[in-house]
Amino acid sequence: MLRSQAYEITFMGQAGTTLRAEFDDCEVTIGPDTTTLHAELPDQGALSGLMQRITGLGLELIDVHRIAPPPGP
Repeated sequence: MLRSQAYEITFMGQAGTTLRAEFDDCEVTIGPDTTTLHAELPDQGALSGLMQRITGLGLELIDVHRIAPPPGP
């Protein structure tokens, strides 16, 4: 059984309230000139869907990376 993976996805601009609502399934962090989404996704299909949502909104993608899981016991 595959475990979900955590990702950080950053795009240009500061997401306002309306745009943040589009990503209510993610933790949203606003930086000085960027917005970063933190998402726990079950598979590559979910990652692809989130990326399509971002590009479909006309947002400029800067970075996508997987966050390493914490070390196990």
